[in-house]
Amino acid sequence: MPHSTSSSRYSLTAITFHWVLALGLIGLLVFGWYMTGLPFSPARLKYYNWHKWAGVSLLVLSVLRLLWRFTHRPPALPKAMAAAMPRWQQLAHHGVHQLLYVLFFAVPLLGWAYSSAAGFPIVWFGLWQLPDFVAANPELAEAIKPWHAIAAYSLAGLIALHIAAALKHQLIDRDGLLRRMWPGSAA
Repeated sequence: MPHSTSSSRYSLTAITFHWVLALGLIGLLVFGWYMTGLPFSPARLKYYNWHKWAGVSLLVLSVLRLLWRFTHRPPALPKAMAAAMPRWQQLAHHGVHQLLYVLFFAVPLLGWAYSSAAGFPIVWFGLWQLPDFVAANPELAEAIKPWHAIAAYSLAGLIALHIAAALKHQLIDRDGLLRRMWPGSAA
């Protein structure tokens, strides 16, 4: 049974997971976009390895975050805030969060599958070779490659939507919603 919190703020652990994953994902998306535009070179190969390492690390962080989320219920919206929020915003809030969680897993797993199918093993931090997600198969690699990009761009779009909604609550509604997940004090 999930623990619940009596506070209107998220726990320090949930806040830490949120911000570390947020910064990591944004950084990895920007880096992935950058590296795919580079000409073939030793540097590009190195960057692809770094991208894989970071992707696997964020996948592990996503698993830990999901486990935390399953065992620790988030705080309910304050009643006044929930009453003021239109139903469509509440549905969008939940839908975007669910899609974000799906893509936290889909993007790195598609990347891992693509790398395996292309015959390029992932050696995490240059130390631990991960098992192939699928068998090497050039045709499968070509079929998976665009899905990794589509999922990554979808994740980027949802992150932008999530940020826009948070800023709307902070700057237009001024309802204090952002304080629930902001690091530091509740004030």
